[in-house]
Amino acid sequence: MSMNLCFYFQVHQPWRLRHYRFLEAGVNHDYFDEEKNRSILLKVAHKCYLPMNALLLELIEKHEGKFRVSFSLSGTVIQQMRQYAPEVLASFKRLFDTGCVELLSETSHHSLSALYSPREFREQVELHRELCTKHLVKPSRVFRNTELITSNAIASMIGSPDFLGGFDGMLMEGADHILGWRSPLFQYTLKDAPSVVAMMKNYRLSDDIAFRFSDRNWTQWPLTADKYVHWLDMIRCENPASAAGQDPFIGLFMDYETFGEHQWADTGIFEFMRALPGQVLEKGLGKFVTPTEVVKQVRKSKAKLNVVDAPQPFSWADVERDLSAWRGNPIQDASLRDIYSIEQVVRKMARKKGGAEFLETWRRLQTSDHFYYMCTKYFADGDVHKYFNPYESPYDAHIIYMNVMADMLMRCRQPKCESTERNLNP
Repeated sequence: MSMNLCFYFQVHQPWRLRHYRFLEAGVNHDYFDEEKNRSILLKVAHKCYLPMNALLLELIEKHEGKFRVSFSLSGTVIQQMRQYAPEVLASFKRLFDTGCVELLSETSHHSLSALYSPREFREQVELHRELCTKHLVKPSRVFRNTELITSNAIASMIGSPDFLGGFDGMLMEGADHILGWRSPLFQYTLKDAPSVVAMMKNYRLSDDIAFRFSDRNWTQWPLTADKYVHWLDMIRCENPASAAGQDPFIGLFMDYETFGEHQWADTGIFEFMRALPGQVLEKGLGKFVTPTEVVKQVRKSKAKLNVVDAPQPFSWADVERDLSAWRGNPIQDASLRDIYSIEQVVRKMARKKGGAEFLETWRRLQTSDHFYYMCTKYFADGDVHKYFNPYESPYDAHIIYMNVMADMLMRCRQPKCESTERNLNP
């Protein structure tokens, strides 16, 4: 029996805010820290994007196309690559040109718009498609929402023919509270979205690479390709094909920055990845597939997939796999309420001369990272949030964001909302 192994890498960088003061509201509309955004993009490019892209290209050529991976690149990281590091964008283009690398669809600004504005959600997905087609390759008909945020309603929305023709598949977290007794090793559909093939992340195997690889306190450290392949072989032997005839599916979904940035080169992460594909293929454990290939297999088999029910949105973040990383406290909720409350005014202004820039700014302020920085969970996930947070505290992140929103509201000719003034001094 064979397995389908699907590597999926998320590539994203936000437009980070500078230390914008409240006294600047109404005077200065320059919100973003260009030097910080440039320096971080170049640092990650040097540590991750360029060496890892070169390694993947080497593996694809070495294994004559049998090694295949998938990506999604947010529109914001594409913008930054164009502006600060065009050679990085060119290296991604070379990967897609091999025909062994699939680019998935997502929102252009890595936003939470699916939860707040169906119109904005659709427009960002369309904008992402246009941006990728122009600079990389046309994205596939498989969707990956921001932070794998999924629900019945979101799956139904993206599966509708009215939503850019409807998507054929989507990636989602193999969350225990959603799957229940079911296994992430097979494909499903979500309630109210029978046409969308749901492919699950195997969070245990994915997180072994993304989070635990360099943890010397982990009982399985050091993680070698031999050990990992042994685990895969055990899964293959213990899990026969499903009743619908599906081979086991191993969804290895992770941030691309895992390689070289989160897990530094001296941990051996590049050597691990260099050795893994060859061992999988030599032992005949399975084949590397892209999400579209999985959808085609399901369609060809005419299998009737089991249905999972997700009435509440869930994600791939933190131990809870819920939305608390972005909207779990009052300061996050106030910020989200303010940014989406001005949508209609922003759209009206966008139709005027120079309004396109204002619309782009509004979209950059929707990026989920801004609200992630305001997360006050410092328990099991505390170290993760601290690592990604450029601010001293979540409250600093909120103050700066709401200072920016004070100026945005003035530009929209709306009075500052009550929450803006109240939260400037939490």
